[in-house]
Amino acid sequence: MTHQLFLAPADVLSGVQVGGPVRLDGAEGRHAVTVVRVRPGELFHLADGAGRRVLVEAETVAKAAVHGRVVEVSDEPAADPRFVLVQALAKGGRDEQAVETATELGADEVVPWQAERCVAVWRGDRAEKSLARWRAVVTRATKQSRRSRMPLTSAPVHLAALVGRVRRSALTVVLHEGATEPLTAVGLPGSGDVLVVVGPEGGITDRELAALADAGARPVRLGPTILRTSSAGPAALAVLSARSRWA
Repeated sequence: MTHQLFLAPADVLSGVQVGGPVRLDGAEGRHAVTVVRVRPGELFHLADGAGRRVLVEAETVAKAAVHGRVVEVSDEPAADPRFVLVQALAKGGRDEQAVETATELGADEVVPWQAERCVAVWRGDRAEKSLARWRAVVTRATKQSRRSRMPLTSAPVHLAALVGRVRRSALTVVLHEGATEPLTAVGLPGSGDVLVVVGPEGGITDRELAALADAGARPVRLGPTILRTSSAGPAALAVLSARSRWA
């Protein structure tokens, strides 16, 4: 069974050494004690979300903290190329479903896209609250999937900002039902950002598709079926990972 993983601040893990002490407290400490019920002698992982992972043996458990001994320290390098999911906003939490699964599948960044046909609209306080929910989803999925690196959750973009990201990327693919080129035929770059753009329930407009293509994006298809906005991005990430990281 894989050991439970908790997140800890980078300054807590930066100076740890094998055999030395480490303390897990705060919200994660309370979760470890009251929900997971970590007991003395059990092993668990701590990660800072930026690549450092520490294997810890619990020694003493307090009301809302675990004191332990460091068993192992490892540092995971940042992925290159980076997989970036550009996910159109969707109603009914479907965008959050996409972000959750994408995190589990290894996305390095998730970007909310306010596409023209999005039913959901982020404005003002709602934008801040919605982005906070995305970040909470990413945090939970990072822990569930035992990742050492937590994906960056970027601020929402409109078309103009997205076009700028496409121009700076090493590769951008747009999942589109009218595309003829299969994703499996697209060559992956050796480094840089690989953007996977997913539209809303109503689809990407012709204007959006033209603007993205003019910036260098490649419309691609996954297969003969039409996937929901909640599943298309994760499916594409699985295809890319199978051809690179999982090979």
